[in-house]
Amino acid sequence: MSPAPGRVYVIGDIHGRSDLLEGMIGAISCDLETAAPADCLTITLGDYIDRGPDSRQVVERLANNPFPTRFVALKGNHEAILEKFLVDPSIGEVWRRVGGLETLHSYGIDVGPMMQGRGYEAAATALRSALSPTHSDFFSSLETSLTLERYFLCHAGVRPNVPLAQQNEEDLLWIRDEFLLSETDFGKVVVHGHTPTEKPEICSNRINIDTGAYLSGRLTCAVLEGERVRLLTAS
Repeated sequence: MSPAPGRVYVIGDIHGRSDLLEGMIGAISCDLETAAPADCLTITLGDYIDRGPDSRQVVERLANNPFPTRFVALKGNHEAILEKFLVDPSIGEVWRRVGGLETLHSYGIDVGPMMQGRGYEAAATALRSALSPTHSDFFSSLETSLTLERYFLCHAGVRPNVPLAQQNEEDLLWIRDEFLLSETDFGKVVVHGHTPTEKPEICSNRINIDTGAYLSGRLTCAVLEGERVRLLTAS
């Protein structure tokens, strides 16, 4: 467990919206001007890529910590798909349907063949070449969860009745209904994204801050200070 900073900024799914990321960087900078504690931390919950138009730029910015605080980036299921595509291009059949074409296009790769359900091997080879060492290092550095005193942070959620320390990566990146419909006390408040909602959900056992940025044009950040939770929005 990491020691809890005085203030934690937790940003939901960005999905290629570099414009909203820039807006959130500015919003956090402004927020820090008001009675900020000495030690602050920014955490992103994964799904940096796919769906939106600027995945490459989002990764470029995050790989070099654009925030005026310490920074930890967690993994989302879309980063897991990209990693699998690089070693098993056949998953391109799935990836192209959930935003992978937009990511490949942002890296300058011709997606015409994949739009027709072919050319996966060639696209994977091209992506391996297009990824800079900085971007590759960023993807390989992503953690699946982070614990901060009363909060447990991950991309999708946790499996009820399984200790937080024993959660598996599949659930942390992909789980939905079993977690979302549970009223279980998970031991800590789980802060997550993955399932888009019109408004952030602040429940007794979880906080969902995925407001579907790539479609809604709203990127949400939860600001955690002990038990106090407030929200920042970039739009």
